[in-house]
Amino acid sequence: MDFSNIISLLGGVALFLFGMSLMGDSLKKVAGSKMEMVLYKLSGNTLKGVLLGTGVTAVIQSSSATSVMVVGFVNSGMMKVKQGIGIVLGAILGTSVTGWILCLNSIGGSGASVASYFSTEILTGVVALIGIILWMFAKKNTLKNVGGIMLGFAVLMFGMSTMSGAIAPLREDPNFINFLTSFTNPVLGVLIGLVVTAVIQSASASVGILQALAVTGALQFDMAFPILLGIGIGASVPVVLSALGASTNGKRTAFVYLIIDILGAIICGGLFYGLNAIFHFSFINMTMTMVLIALTNSLYRLVTVLVLSPAVGLLEKLVCKMFPDKKEEAEERADMDRMEPRLLDHPAMALNQTRMVINNMAGKAMVSVTSAIDARREYSKASVKTVNEIEDVLDRYEDKLGAYLAKITQRSLTAKQSEEAGEYLRVLSDFERISDHAKNIGEAVDEINEKKLHFSAAAEKELKVLEDAVSEISDLATNAFVYHDVQRALMVEPLEEVIDDLCDELKSNHIDRVSRQECTLENGFVFNDLIVDYERIADHCSNVALDVLETEEDTLHAHEFHKTLEYRQDERYRNLFKEYKEKYAIEARSDVSGQLNWQDIQKDSTGETV
Repeated sequence: MDFSNIISLLGGVALFLFGMSLMGDSLKKVAGSKMEMVLYKLSGNTLKGVLLGTGVTAVIQSSSATSVMVVGFVNSGMMKVKQGIGIVLGAILGTSVTGWILCLNSIGGSGASVASYFSTEILTGVVALIGIILWMFAKKNTLKNVGGIMLGFAVLMFGMSTMSGAIAPLREDPNFINFLTSFTNPVLGVLIGLVVTAVIQSASASVGILQALAVTGALQFDMAFPILLGIGIGASVPVVLSALGASTNGKRTAFVYLIIDILGAIICGGLFYGLNAIFHFSFINMTMTMVLIALTNSLYRLVTVLVLSPAVGLLEKLVCKMFPDKKEEAEERADMDRMEPRLLDHPAMALNQTRMVINNMAGKAMVSVTSAIDARREYSKASVKTVNEIEDVLDRYEDKLGAYLAKITQRSLTAKQSEEAGEYLRVLSDFERISDHAKNIGEAVDEINEKKLHFSAAAEKELKVLEDAVSEISDLATNAFVYHDVQRALMVEPLEEVIDDLCDELKSNHIDRVSRQECTLENGFVFNDLIVDYERIADHCSNVALDVLETEEDTLHAHEFHKTLEYRQDERYRNLFKEYKEKYAIEARSDVSGQLNWQDIQKDSTGETV
């Protein structure tokens, strides 16, 4: 096999992979988001999961893509691990369909026989011609995508033909035949299949290469079978890689793919070689064809799925032991379990459970703000990671709580319960947005660290004053909601106005510093981004506090009232505003310490307690 044959082989592999990718992507575009929605709505029925996984993988031609999609769903909390295992089993079976498609490459004929009109070359040419016409001239996107499917199929088949042509000279090469003979060692065969598939990250492509080798006539069953076992294991590599940085459940789902493939290889390999030792199968030295490769691959995967499908529960327990819950994930799961569907018929109980979950959500939002501020003051990857993780968690909280509250509101509620449900819907959005802005701060902190930016001493001092104020308002709003503390809630709005003024002052001061070239424009952009996010956090804290006040019987229109000029002229408000203004004054910062106490400022001008 000379250099040109090697280049042809590699080119054929490249065309094969590109054609498979193009065909799969176009199929997904034709189906839109239907495949994802089918997986998303999947019930806990294992058989249904296997069938869906098989069908979806047969369509998109990639078990890895299906499994990675499932890992994403489980990682986001939209699907349970047990559901994901069923789909993964189906994906492992569905990927064998590609081998049967490639068998079309063996169709051919000679002379003027009818079969000659159905040869691979003619079939590929017709499909490519129709595909390019649709791709170039169709006006509807659906038809264009159908053209993409046909072009992908044509490129895939052409790549397969190129591989077969490049390998054809090997059928007479004694060195190659000796090399293939070494595959009769099952362990070596498994390793070869595993390594090749792990490198090209496609089981279908590896099977295609094996089918191309079969065309030489030098490949026997005892050589091909262990390679197919190795291909199955190697296909799990991209799925396992997708779990890097995923949640514990995401890791469990990704690694179950690897476990299933290893168990499948052990079970099928052990069973076959054990029986062969007893019965000495006559077909073990049978010369393999493309069809026989596809058949063996499908039977091996089918046996794996049939044997392991009843053991989905055991597989779930195994991966749960391999990846035990972290403390935070255990807390999240406990919170999600509180939203029991059976409680929907008892709105009071359902709302009480919802309240407890939102309380925990509020605490996490407070931690995200604190961690973001800590990371800004002294860079810490751990703190930034905490902020990002909390933002992901609170996204899931908002989705689950929002859906649960929507179901509660469809029940017969009292006026008080409707008001309570409305408050919860509003505040959970505010707490989620607080974590979003904390994440923005974390991203700004990463940028500061990567670009080695430094603020001036004046800018640093001002930021710390603002951060102290934001930290206090976050604490006030969180505790006001968790403990339904009206006194704390009344302290939030004047502090929020002080923070607004403080942000305006910081922006103005920094513009002056930039104009005097004390700070760079790049520093100025990051500084301004930080200020905006701190200001937004304060705004959402204000919303939370006003929602607490709005639920009071004597302040039904609190949200509207506390934004009016009339409220800002109230003696209590003016006292609070004055105290906070002094506490968080930039110039006099060192002269003020400690937190305000509501009891010290809740008296009117006569000295009487209000």
